[in-house]
Amino acid sequence: MSHADQDATPTIRMYGADWCPDCRRAKAFFGEQRIHYDYIDIEQHPDAIHEVERINNGMRSIPTIIFPDGSILVEPSETELADKIGLRRTAARSFYDVIIIGSGPAGLTAGLYTSREGLQTLVLEKGGVGGQVGLTRQMDNFPGFDTGIEGAELARRLRRQAERFGVEIVQAQTVIGLAQDGAYRLVRTADGHEYWANAVLIATGSHYRRLGVRGESRLLGINIHFCATCDAPFYVGKRVFVLGGGNSGFQEALHICQYADHVTILEYAPEPNASPVLQEKIKDCPRIDVLVNQDVREFLVGPGPRLAGVRVRDRVTGEERIDHPDGVFVLIGMDPNSEPFADVLETDAWGFIKTDETLQTSIPGVYAAGDVRAGSAKQAAAAAGEGATAALMIRQYLRALVRV
Repeated sequence: MSHADQDATPTIRMYGADWCPDCRRAKAFFGEQRIHYDYIDIEQHPDAIHEVERINNGMRSIPTIIFPDGSILVEPSETELADKIGLRRTAARSFYDVIIIGSGPAGLTAGLYTSREGLQTLVLEKGGVGGQVGLTRQMDNFPGFDTGIEGAELARRLRRQAERFGVEIVQAQTVIGLAQDGAYRLVRTADGHEYWANAVLIATGSHYRRLGVRGESRLLGINIHFCATCDAPFYVGKRVFVLGGGNSGFQEALHICQYADHVTILEYAPEPNASPVLQEKIKDCPRIDVLVNQDVREFLVGPGPRLAGVRVRDRVTGEERIDHPDGVFVLIGMDPNSEPFADVLETDAWGFIKTDETLQTSIPGVYAAGDVRAGSAKQAAAAAGEGATAALMIRQYLRALVRV
């Protein structure tokens, strides 16, 4: 079973294989949109091959995807998948007062503020509404929820609240460019659409950083993962490595150990930098070990492809070894989702977008908030606050335009 929207029952059923690039693309699409599905690997379940052949008149065409209404898509494009699950992919108009790129806490909070001000607001989102929050198992430090709240539920509430005030949300839209023409700002999407606005807010957040070692790219989505909420259920009774000794690594390790038989956290530095509270929780879990000064050098790729081993160097002794976990979760930090804007906006050395005290970027009328912004706190509550601040600053900017 994959992750996701637990409200979606009955589930979608996908027949595929780990070596199939179209299957990986379909899985990635469902993952980005947080669509719940059951995945059947035809190499692990030979009986499933007969079902695929029956559906496809003797052909072993994968992915073969069966939907709850009985309809079937075979080797579908992302557009076909988006249409099938009812994602709105085209905005109602071509011009808005405000366009917000990204639907995490920063983007949705800004949207509900601008919409309440009577500003026509469009939110463009590549993946699932809610951003990284929607993939977080538990939010214990978001104000107003004294017993915590699941990330997916917080994402749903943020969306409902924004839409209640009139925010228009368009999903499965990848923004590829930003330009200006006098007082107007242009946003281009990968499917060829162009949307204009008086002001733009970039709230695209960040994405999981990769190790960049040999074998990693070939095993992504197979035995190497970035989201424990999504993929931990695949490792019931198995051994798992978590790479990264920060808050994310420790928090996700606690989640993974609900499924895995044993979890080992590998930290490159001499000491983990997770919060003391999380470190105490890890100490209380006998099925989680923490190893420091560990340098992961390579993921060995076996037939399938499958993970055949992890080559690790001890930074103190210099000795290398080959470990054999069943899966690996890479949780070593985030990089900003600023690539489409890097050629037109000023960024810092790491690619985070620079802003002034009003959250305005190097282009007037273009603002940035949340994890994509240089100097942001990289916390959901802080991102929501920045979204509200950006909305108020945009309101002042638009009022100044009218006076001119």
